[in-house]
Formats: sequence, structure tokens, C-alpha cells
Amino acid sequence: MSYHKAATPKFPHILHGGDYNPEQWLNYPDVLSEDIRLMKLANINCVSLGIFAWAHLEPEKDKFSFEWLDKIIDRLYENGIHVILATPSGSRPHWLADEYPEVLRVNEGGQRALYGNRHNHCYTSPAYRERVRIINTKLAERYASHPAVILWHISNEYGGDCHCELCQQVFRDWLKSKYGSLDVLNHAWWSNFWSHTYTSWEQIHSPTGLGESAIHGLDLDWKRFVTHQTIDFMKAEISAVRSVEPSVPVTANLMGIYNYFLDYYALGKELDVVSWDSYPEWHLPNRNFEVARNESLSHDMMRSVKQRSFLLMECTPSTTNWRSISKLKKPGMHELAVMNAIAHGADSALYFQLRQSRGSAEKFHSAVISHTGTENTRVFREVAELGKKLSALSEKIYGSSTDSDVAIIFDTENKWAMDKCQGPRNAGLDYFGIIQSCYDYFWRNGINTDIVDSTYDLSKYRLVIAPMLYMFRAGIQEKLRRFVADGGILVTTAFSGVVNDTDLCFLGEATEEKLSDVTGMWVEETDSLYDGENNSMVWNGKSYWLRELCELVHPTGCEVLAEYDSDFYKGAPAMTVNRFGKGRAYHICSIADTGLYSDLFAEISAELGLEKAIDADIPDNVSASYRNGDGEKLVFLQNYADSSAEIKIRGEYTDMLTGDTLRDVITLPGLSAKIVSEV
Repeated sequence: MSYHKAATPKFPHILHGGDYNPEQWLNYPDVLSEDIRLMKLANINCVSLGIFAWAHLEPEKDKFSFEWLDKIIDRLYENGIHVILATPSGSRPHWLADEYPEVLRVNEGGQRALYGNRHNHCYTSPAYRERVRIINTKLAERYASHPAVILWHISNEYGGDCHCELCQQVFRDWLKSKYGSLDVLNHAWWSNFWSHTYTSWEQIHSPTGLGESAIHGLDLDWKRFVTHQTIDFMKAEISAVRSVEPSVPVTANLMGIYNYFLDYYALGKELDVVSWDSYPEWHLPNRNFEVARNESLSHDMMRSVKQRSFLLMECTPSTTNWRSISKLKKPGMHELAVMNAIAHGADSALYFQLRQSRGSAEKFHSAVISHTGTENTRVFREVAELGKKLSALSEKIYGSSTDSDVAIIFDTENKWAMDKCQGPRNAGLDYFGIIQSCYDYFWRNGINTDIVDSTYDLSKYRLVIAPMLYMFRAGIQEKLRRFVADGGILVTTAFSGVVNDTDLCFLGEATEEKLSDVTGMWVEETDSLYDGENNSMVWNGKSYWLRELCELVHPTGCEVLAEYDSDFYKGAPAMTVNRFGKGRAYHICSIADTGLYSDLFAEISAELGLEKAIDADIPDNVSASYRNGDGEKLVFLQNYADSSAEIKIRGEYTDMLTGDTLRDVITLPGLSAKIVSEV
């Protein structure tokens, strides 16, 4: 098979397993012995070890205890189970915080955290970095060459910020490097506003409700700095393990679109493979299909970070324990959810957790092995059956590519800027929502879609959608201009191209900075609509509701496709298209319901002849996705309804598990998935 770069070259198979915490059970040798038996019954081939084990690996400063881990890794490997080994920096031992209080974070109010919880360490602290370097190096020296160890799991779910004096000083140094002088910084931040001009670097402090919160450039740069400092800390961790054995790849578990406080596109570029933790809220009343769409979007984002397959590092085999209402997964939903991840580029199904914790915060989070400690549970049986299927499919699926002609730009920095912009709407400006609405048509129709940010090369795509791209950064104007000029189709919406990368508004009417030459128009005013207030437009004989924002634009060369139906701007352009070079640019002057985006993208997709997963009529509540295997198109069909669904197909397909030939109709039971390939 012509793989993309394999995620785990030492063990090139779909991984099935997850988080295992034997350190919680060291006083229960019978439990540890039984776990191996149960893992084999569940068709587990990989476990993640050591994520929160620092206190057991180094119970006292410079007193290391690895013998227990030696035994666990050896026994797992003897039984055919491989290991993803973690660096334990996500949760430090008590002694470390006691001896080095600086490792604990300071909040924006200046309060230093007490010891406890996790993910609350200072990324800048030299003491913390040094202790992490030591433990990581020790782990690498002992285990990097062990045949069981196939991947480094770097820390756990990076996130959050620290406002201590160490971080403040490094932030100022970062700003000096970026801007060079206070004059340049003051202009970029427009700090003459309210007489907030900086006359000394030492005056700069991270944004806080107790101090500076009006300078949007400061807020934006602080978030960029936090991403920079997190990456710098992560790179130091990676360097420690690579200095011993560089051949073992590294990952860090991200959290999809959930955590936009970090720029995952920047962070992911430093990893060998992206992995992420997926916990959608299944079984909301009548919303499985919508939840599946949004989860698929997150999978596509994670795949797009490195433009290759990713790992599903965590999911739950049944229920979480941290939602206000934690529902069980109904029979079939676990397999359906995992297959959705595989369909969108995952090369694993890894769970939190393998054995359920007996006490503390996650004791009621579900696991493959429950408190009963037996294989005689519904969840265990479903996991075991799924493991068997993944093993049978692994050779065809592992490392296969997911090629896309369509890209949607989701830009984390743009989200940061919009959250702070104090613009036409300070509530209800739903950036995630418009991304999901634009994604909907492609997901429903089995058209692979990448989710990228402004820093990515766009030249390989045929259709680029940039909804609500309020902030133009990283030379995006020239990328989009070249993309359209070379024959691409661009779609933009209201509230696009308003500010530059320091959140300063563009000046002038029709300017290239605003991409006016490409769109053939410029925006004079933007009206905000109250919740429940709508305008409307008619396009191709069909009426569409418009909401939230309505731009009043001046055409300078574009064709007007639709006009507003009401208000004082009735008859003004509501949707335009402009030919530029060999391509064209559509602009929707408002925020529309999903139907308008879907109808527009259906027309464009038909014109471009975009490849669909399957030649079929896809019914409601069913999705189709595909990956490109070794000369085979692997099509994933998934039914998110409780009742069965029939898919009318044209041509012949083969069921990848049974080998049966399928003609005319494919029947999917409720909450089920099927993988087929064209005959």
C-alpha cells in the first residue's frame, strides 16, 4: 500500500486499546494479572502508559522507581500488546510543587495555585522544565529501544496560561523580538487610544480584568504568546526523548475544535502525528446526526493539521462522568462513533479508559473493564467485537489517504480576534456555527473536505470557503488572490477582511488589503439583527432567511445574484459573484441558514464534478465518507438513526468484512456502520 507516512512504523496496524493506569493497582497483583487476560479477550493491541504516573516513577526527588513499569511493559509485550509511552508532565508529584512553588500557575488576578488537580503548571518555569527534562530523559534511556514502545505521548491535553512574573518577562521579550521598538508596538496595538501608550517595556502586562483589557492587540498577542510558550515547552519535552532515540515518533493529544485557546495548527506542526480526545454528546434528543456532523468536522480538522491520518487517542466506550447529564451509549453507537473517526482519517480506536478507576474524579467514567472486573458486560462485548473488525480491516485502512478538493478555512487566531472585537454583535456571533453550516453539504454528500487555517497552501484545492474571516493574516490576501486568479472558486461571507493581523481596521474603500479586487465590491456598513430578527433574499427562485449581520456593499465589478427583501436597504446586494482571472469569488453579504450554503455548494460541486464517496442517493441521518486505499476506494456508510435505512446505489460494491456483493440497495440497521468498496 502507498501509505502516507505511517503513524507507528514499528507497529503499522490500526491501534485498538487506550489509557491504562496500572500504578493505581500496584497493591492488587491479581487485578493486574487479570487485566492482561481481559485485554486479549477484547482484542486490545496497544495501551497508553505513564500519563499520570510521575509520583510512582519518581516518588522523591532524584529517587526513581521503574521496576514496576518494567514488569508491566514486558508482560504486555509478551502478550502481543504494544505501548504508547507518555511523558508525565501533565500532573506533577507533590514533592515537586513543595520544593519549587514557582511551578504552580498564577491566574490573571495574581493568585498562585495551590497544589492539586492537573494541567496547572507554568510552562516558563526553569525548575519545572529541568525536572521534566530529567524524568523524560530517564524514561527514554530506559524504554525508547524497547520493542513494545511504538510512540511517545507527550504530556496530556496541553492548555491554559500562567500570569506569573516569569511569564510576564518572557512575554515582554517575545514582544521585543516581534516588534523591535515600542513605537512599532504602540502603533500595531493602537495604544494611543485612551492614553494607554507604553513608554517602557516593563509597563506591559498580560491582559486582565484587573488591569488592561481594552487593547485588542495585547489580548491577541498574549494568546499567540501562550501558544508559542506551550510549543516551546513541548519542544523541550520532545528534545529530551529524541536525544536518546530519535526514531520513535511523537504525538500530543489535542482536543479538536474544543480548545481554541491554543492554535493547534501551529502546535501540530511540531509533532510527527496528531492525536486527539473525542467526547461528543451522543443521544441528545433528535440530534445524533447533527452531533455526528460536528464530530466529523473535528476529525477532518485534526487530519488536516498535518494533511495525513491521525490517531483517535481518547474516546469513551460508553459514558463520560463530567457532563451535567452523562448518557450511556446505546448498543451500536460505540462502533458507529469509532468508524466515523476511521472514516475521516483515524488510524486508531483508543479509549479512556481500559480499567475503571476505583476512586477519585474519574471513578464513574466508563471503561472497557468496569468495576465488575469481568468480560460479561455489554460494553466489553461491543469493544471486543469492534476490535475484531478493526483487526480484519487494518491492512486495507491503516495509513490510507484522504484526498480533498475542498478546503474550509477555520482560523484560530481569527476566532480570538472576533471574540474580543467588540463589534456589531457582542453575543451570538457564531463562528463555529457558520463553519459547521458550510461543512454540512459536503459531509452529507460524501465529499472529502479539509479544515485548514490561513497559513496553509491553498493551491491544491478547487474550492475554498472562508466564512467570517474577520482578520486577514499571514499573507492570506495574496494566497486567495492567486488561488482565484489560477482558476479556483472562493466563497466568503459577511464580516470578512475587516482587520489586519494586529486587529487594526483596514482603511479606504475598495482596497487590495480588503480583497476588493477579487470580490468586486466593498462594504460600507454592517447592520446587526436582534435574535429572532431576520431579513431574506431570493436566489434561483428560492427564498432564504438571513440573520445576525447584513452588510451594505458597493459593487465595483461584481454581478449581483440576490438582493435584500426588507428594511431600509431593501434591493441592495445580498449575494454577489465576481470573475477574477480564471476563477471567481462569491460573497454572501449576511449570515445565512444552512440551506443557502448547501444549495450554493451543490451548484458549485456539480460544476466542478467533485468526487463523492458513493454513487447513491444518501437518505437523511446517513453519512458517506471515503479513504483511498491501495487501489481501492474505501467507503464508510453510517446510519445515525435508531431505525434502519436503505441506500439506493448505482453500480456494485463489496462489503469489506463479509466479501458480499451489494447491488441496488444497501440496508443499514439503526446505529450501525458498513464499509464497502466499488467492484
